[in-house]
Amino acid sequence: MAAIDDLIAQIEDPALRGRIAEEVGRLAKQKKFGLVFEEHLPEVTPLYEVPLKRGAVAARPEDMSRLFYVADIEGDIATCVEKGTKAKEEIPVSELVTVAAFGEPIYPYLEALDSVENAPGSALWHTLIEADNYHALQLLDYLYHGKVDCIYIDPPYNTGAKDWKYNNDYVDGNDQYRHSKWLSMMQRRLRLAKGLLNPKDSVLIVTIDEKEYLHLGCLLEEMFPEAKMQMVSSVINPSGSARKNIFSRAEEYIYYLFIGEACVYPNKEDMIHPFKEDTQVRWASLLRSGSNSTREARPNLFYPIFFSTEDGTFYKTGASLPLSANRNDISIPKGCFAVWPMKANGNEARWTLSQQTLEDKRKKGFVKFGQWRKGDTTRTISYISEGTEAALERGELEILGYDEDGTLKTGRSFKAVVPLTVWNKPSHAAGDYGSSFLLNFFNKNVFSFPKSIYAVKDTINFVTQNKPNALILDFFAGSGTTLHAVNLLNAEDGGNRRCILVTNNEVSADEAKTLTKNGHKPGDEAWEKLGIARYVTWPRTVCSIEGHDVSSTPLKGNYLGSDRPMADGFATNAAFFHLGFLDKKAVERGTQLEKLLSLLWLKAGAIGKCPEPQADDKMMIFPENRFAVLVNSQYAEEFRQELSGKQIEVAYIITDYESEYKSIADSLHVPTTYQLYRDYLDNFTINTGRD
Repeated sequence: MAAIDDLIAQIEDPALRGRIAEEVGRLAKQKKFGLVFEEHLPEVTPLYEVPLKRGAVAARPEDMSRLFYVADIEGDIATCVEKGTKAKEEIPVSELVTVAAFGEPIYPYLEALDSVENAPGSALWHTLIEADNYHALQLLDYLYHGKVDCIYIDPPYNTGAKDWKYNNDYVDGNDQYRHSKWLSMMQRRLRLAKGLLNPKDSVLIVTIDEKEYLHLGCLLEEMFPEAKMQMVSSVINPSGSARKNIFSRAEEYIYYLFIGEACVYPNKEDMIHPFKEDTQVRWASLLRSGSNSTREARPNLFYPIFFSTEDGTFYKTGASLPLSANRNDISIPKGCFAVWPMKANGNEARWTLSQQTLEDKRKKGFVKFGQWRKGDTTRTISYISEGTEAALERGELEILGYDEDGTLKTGRSFKAVVPLTVWNKPSHAAGDYGSSFLLNFFNKNVFSFPKSIYAVKDTINFVTQNKPNALILDFFAGSGTTLHAVNLLNAEDGGNRRCILVTNNEVSADEAKTLTKNGHKPGDEAWEKLGIARYVTWPRTVCSIEGHDVSSTPLKGNYLGSDRPMADGFATNAAFFHLGFLDKKAVERGTQLEKLLSLLWLKAGAIGKCPEPQADDKMMIFPENRFAVLVNSQYAEEFRQELSGKQIEVAYIITDYESEYKSIADSLHVPTTYQLYRDYLDNFTINTGRD
């Protein structure tokens, strides 16, 4: 830049010099180095359920790149002004749809569509949100800013086929801006997603194939400079996917971005070599061998261990014997015999553990006594070493139970290893455990290229293994594999991880043609019921939780790696919402509390089933959900008294006055409080310009 500045300074014409300096400065601000791509016009979301009205922004569904301001509506005709021009145009209302332009302020709410409750006693509720994921991310930023532990996404791979849309149009392989449109789409969403991740400890996981992996890697590196980034190659199609005149593709790629203290937890498998179990758990001999094994080396470890002469059961340990004392002179408890640390040649030795340590291990089942026959006066004694005990704590040894005398029985011994960056597991095959797996639920093909449930489970497990209460988000939810995988992971390790899915309700290209031919359009019930959220994602969620297919027939077979029948389902719950938009003035008037209640439930942690509104103009208290709403600030004292003794973690206080809010909040002694509707309105007004 210094050289360019010097050259500009040599321009004699001051007007030209100033103009060139201005343009160069503008270019310099756009990009200094790294990934360069076309910054496309902001995307828009069609709002088919929102009636067209004066003052709205609208577009023709077939061309979302042209936006119109609706100046007036008279009868069936709307007078519109195209944005960026002054030209007026009269357009039939039937040819327009209300749109929400990205980067403009929105005021969202969630409309409850359905729920599945397979664990009434559990406070754990997952969430599926039907929405464009950009606006859903704006909403989630309000709900969970900096609180998400793991984001896992499988975005469209931009194959050139009809696998994704930009401004309501499919992006095909002939579009010369295909890559830059994809990058613009991803950048906008990742910018919002970054604010959701816990800056102290969280992970972003993105899967991709060879079409965009280089561009994606550059984008992630540029947007997350503070993160540690790795790319994993994962075999998902062992037979290969043909590529003309080049190698068949068998793998996809997984980017991991580790933020703060996030890390990969060691596992029993390295993900490329076959897993081998070592069922021979090693017990160490209590009798010391080798160097320093004599009685003289450690006199305090020369002591008797007493057993019953009747049945050979352990009685107690005796006191350590000084070197000057003879072991044959000690008093043996009645009905017992003494076992001393003796070598095979008859020389006196010593034990490895002290009496107290031996007793502590015995109480935990970590001491084992060898076989004994009546009349024997000797006994082998062994114990679980410190290393083996640590392996038990790390989960590398499976506890199978205890013998009658309390001795631990173990199995499935393995050494914990850090997974490699190349994965090759049969259970990750997308055909067998993605497409074919979905047939169990739908009995027909309903979704192209779903992920293997076991691939997703492993991918998430490596970073949430020690986080049983992790909050996991997938905003490219597709068929809903991520939620299914989280439920399976929770079932296997007893975790309480919560999952939020976001997906739109697009129908396939072929279905869209058929529906249009039959006179239907987006927003019609016939159209919406065939959308991915309502036709695939939610039905799979319900069926997998309840353990049956879409015809209510119990599922067959077990989940891999366990004896867990698929028909058992999962002891958990999930709620299904559609994201809609509110009028800001209606919110300010305080008439939208009923519609905002689901948001307040989510913001408070989604504990228990989403509550129904209460017919009370003073307050709403939901002890089972651990939140409460003060509707009328005049009843603050009564509200405080009602909360006393209840486990309320979040309180929402409706007042226009900051000082009143602070005064009431201080008096409640509730961990977290929010001012409504100021907190809500300020958040989404600030969203202006975030695009």
